[in-house]
Amino acid sequence: MHGIAVALLSEDGEHLSALQNRLEATRLGHSVFSHAGFPVSPTDSILRQVQESRAEVVIVDISAKDPKRAITAIELIRATTLQIAIFANGEMTQPASIVASMRAGAGEYLDNNGGSEALLEALTRFSSTRTRARGTAGKARIFTFLSAKGGAGSTTAAVNTALALQQAHGDVVLVDFAPIGHASLHLNLRPQFGVLDALQNLHRLDVSLLDGLMTTTKEGLHLLAGPQQPYQTEPTPAELARLFDLLVNHYRFVIVDASSRLDPTTHLLSDLSNAVLVVTQTDLVSLWSASRIHAFLEEGTGRNRMRMILNRYKKIPGFSDEDIEKATSCKVLWKVPNAYNVVSPAIDHGAPVVLQEGPEISRSFHALAAAFAEAVANPDGSLDLVYSQEKSEAKKKPLARPNLSPLRAGQ
Repeated sequence: MHGIAVALLSEDGEHLSALQNRLEATRLGHSVFSHAGFPVSPTDSILRQVQESRAEVVIVDISAKDPKRAITAIELIRATTLQIAIFANGEMTQPASIVASMRAGAGEYLDNNGGSEALLEALTRFSSTRTRARGTAGKARIFTFLSAKGGAGSTTAAVNTALALQQAHGDVVLVDFAPIGHASLHLNLRPQFGVLDALQNLHRLDVSLLDGLMTTTKEGLHLLAGPQQPYQTEPTPAELARLFDLLVNHYRFVIVDASSRLDPTTHLLSDLSNAVLVVTQTDLVSLWSASRIHAFLEEGTGRNRMRMILNRYKKIPGFSDEDIEKATSCKVLWKVPNAYNVVSPAIDHGAPVVLQEGPEISRSFHALAAAFAEAVANPDGSLDLVYSQEKSEAKKKPLARPNLSPLRAGQ
């Protein structure tokens, strides 16, 4: 079964039943163990049963009348099951209980009257953190490309970077979350299935079915194609979390092209990603849009992962990188040289420029892919980019050079 395995503990049978119903309503978590009572010692059989159930999250219900036993249970679970996340559930009118539960080891405090929505939000945050942690542990890293405005070049950057990673490392999937998918045109592919099929079949989606939904290039790049016409439905947090859980465990790199969409799905994709790359140009409208996107993403957990890629870059006298960063409140990560006469026919013929030898823009995308692959992971899931001067010289000084600042908060 897909989703998050959850154990439920409460001293109140009615509360336990209510927690079960709230959990089922999220469609993201499923109960693997429930018990009316709390562990009282490190050798308590309840702790053993929680571990044997392979629960990923334990929800401890805190009584407003006597919270001490629940707080003690949280401390015991934290001390004996280090790999399990703990959520406390109780009244929001009890600040002392909230503080005590967080000090004891709870990572979330849920409002007992918050319904399934509050629980879904907490599980989604847990899933996002877990997905990024898997990326830092050797599983797939997720890079999401956004356009500052229409025509900025997000799809071109995503397609070429994905192909460069596939050529160098293999096991790469390109996921097209654009409102209308164009990645297949860039790759000269005719997909029969795509993202919408995956989301509609999550209840039975496994590795075999996922492979069947992919369209593969001759280089071995897998494409989970975008829709060929506009659609109104948006994936829920639970659906996106399940899809990316499977992708992260099946590939080495996940490249997402979100193109110019700015909606709740973009927020969710940003939260799931190790890095969010906003592709922009150096004109006033593009930079203004990039600053608005930065403000939009500030509301989510992906806010500290946003960096800019300057596409069709031409140096403007008197307008430095520092000026760009000040205007957009976002760090410049990469500069892709202006090569319209090379890129335009490549798109028309479905033959990405990264497959051509010689053009500086091709070397630029290969260098960007190398920087992604060599990035050093931080504990929070963000990445520090490692850049080699020797590699730059060996590639005959490509124009694109990354900013050496790390992809993490406050820097």
